Order: sequence, then structure tokens, then C-alpha cells
Amino acid sequence: MATKLATTAIPFEHYFSIDDEACDQRIAEAKQKLGDDLVILGHHYQRNEVFKHADYSGDSLKLSRNAAESDAQYIVFCGVHFMAEVADILSRPDQIAILPDMAAGCSMADMANRVNVDRAWQEMSEVLDPDEMITPITYINSAADLKSFCGKHGGIVCTSTNAPHVLDWAFAQREKVLFFPDQHLGRNTGYKMGIPLEEMVVWDFDKPLGGLTPEALKKAKIVLWKGFCSVHQMFQPQQIDNFLEKYPETKVISHPECSFEVCQKSDYVGSTEYIVNTIANSEPNTRWLVGTELNLVNRLHERFQDQGKSVHFMSPTVCMCSTMFRVDPQHLLWVLENLVEGHVVNQVSVDPVTAKEAKLALDRMLALPI
Repeated sequence: MATKLATTAIPFEHYFSIDDEACDQRIAEAKQKLGDDLVILGHHYQRNEVFKHADYSGDSLKLSRNAAESDAQYIVFCGVHFMAEVADILSRPDQIAILPDMAAGCSMADMANRVNVDRAWQEMSEVLDPDEMITPITYINSAADLKSFCGKHGGIVCTSTNAPHVLDWAFAQREKVLFFPDQHLGRNTGYKMGIPLEEMVVWDFDKPLGGLTPEALKKAKIVLWKGFCSVHQMFQPQQIDNFLEKYPETKVISHPECSFEVCQKSDYVGSTEYIVNTIANSEPNTRWLVGTELNLVNRLHERFQDQGKSVHFMSPTVCMCSTMFRVDPQHLLWVLENLVEGHVVNQVSVDPVTAKEAKLALDRMLALPI
């Protein structure tokens, strides 16, 4: 199917008033017309109205592999911007990555940018030789230019699924790690591997030398970037205590983007895929308190209630990924019907130099045995 630039694309304003039910029917029709030229990837945090149209669903690691293995010409990523960048980097040159709404970003990814990371690397070089002593690791929840930084400096990408294996690999390369942008995933993973809290320090990018003394930097095994997920920071240890007072038989499971204190009070800690599989494989009539994004928790509640499993959201406050929520059926329909008409809208394209270096870091991750 020949592709034209979107100079005469159907404008999105034509889709504002279409209700979800009508969108469903037209999305199905567009998918049928596009056939094998199209694959839709849906992250676990995606709203149900969009998630149900995904050909593949999963967490960031699983979907990264799906993107790398896809033969489709069009990879439509129902997630956020960095996920579509990964799809573009890992796909063939003739494939096109598309994000239904370009405003679907990630607040955590925005907490680390290339300028600040380059400056941090330079400031560290005043105390030690970072290229000899530090392996940079970026969480997949980051912009392509930070993955490029890691590729350039012998580093690697991680997800919440493979973070322990990535840290093992990193320490086999050099004695220290710079972990960005999420401090909680780095701290929880490092502690689980036996690294003391006092050997994990936080780099505050607004302060000279990250707010650290030269001695603290020299002593540290892991330097954690001062970043976090705006969803997972809402979960608090007291919420677990309060729930267990009412339902002491409850099993608590949390995502490692939660704070150290929340993870320490949890029975299980792992990625979204781990959370899904753990609850799926649990005994009937069990009760679960879950510390991760609301759309996924609601989906788990509906999926397993016929097995007598009660799945509860940890926070009394609504905690959804508001940026991912921007991807709605109307935007999905808009990009698909434009493809049917031969127009590409909302293509995500990483420049070749950045993509080449970022792919080095991604390939190192994908080569690990997990």
C-alpha cells in the first residue's frame, strides 16, 4: 500500500463528536481494510476503550519486543511518546511508528533531559572518570536522546521487568551505576540485590554536583536521578496499613516505581506484566491490594471477579496515567482512517544519529536472557 505525506489528511476536528460506539465499529472496519499492514500495540495502562483494539498488549519490555518483531508497515502505539520512539528505533526503515495523540507524554520521562544528564556527567568527571567507572542506565520511560546517551557511553536501557538483570550486567562493566530517570525503581532494585541504602545516593539536577559531596559520590554504588512517576508516588504505606486492618488476609502487590516504604510493606513487587501474571495464577477467592495504575487495576478486577478474586486499588485518590489517557478512540480512529486513505498522521520519527546510538543501548537490553 503506497503511502503519501499527510498534506491532505483528514483533520482531527472531524472526529471530536463521534461517540465511542461508532468509533468501535469504524476502527474495526479500518483494521480490516489495513489487514497485515497494521499492528496496534496497547500498554497495560491504556484505557479499556482503546486497549480492546490492540493486537498485542503488555508492559514496556513485551511491547518493545513486539515492535522489534513486527512485519507490519504501520505500528500504531497506544501508549505514550517514548514508547512510539522505541518502536521507531527498533523497527525497519520502511516501517512507520504512529502515536494517536502526540500530547501523550510521560511526566517521569520529562524529569531527565539530555542537557541535564550531559551536565551531570561533566560534573561527575571533576571527581572521577565516569566513562571508566560508571555505567549509565536509563529506564525505558525516557526520551530517545537519553537512550542515545547510554548507547554512546557504554550503557543500557532497562524496564521494570528486567531491571535486576540489567544492573547485574552494568556492574559487570563498571563499578558504579547512574540510574535515571526514576529513583524508586533504581533504589528498590538495588536494595533487593543487596546494595545498602547508604550506597545509593540521589542526584538533584538543580544543585551543583547533584547536591552531593565528592566523598558521597566516590562511596556510592548507584547514583539515582531525582525523578519519579506521578502515579506511583501517590501510594503511601499508611494506605496499606489501613486496608490490612479491615482485610488482614489481603496480599499486597506493588510496582517498583512505588516508594521504597510501599515496596517494603508489599508481599510482591514487580512490573505490570508480573502483577497481571501473579494475580492470574493465584488461588481463587483471594484478595489483592494493588499499587499501580488505575486502568490496569480495574481491568484485573473485572477479569478475575468470577474466580472470587477481589482486586482493589491501593489509593483512595484516583491515580491514572493522565497523559496516556489522552489516547482515546477518536484519536485512534483518526490515524487509522487516514492510513486507509493513504495519509500518515502523527508519525514518530527519531533522527538517524540519535536512533543509531539509542539502538545500541536497546539491543544490549534485548540481548539479555529474559
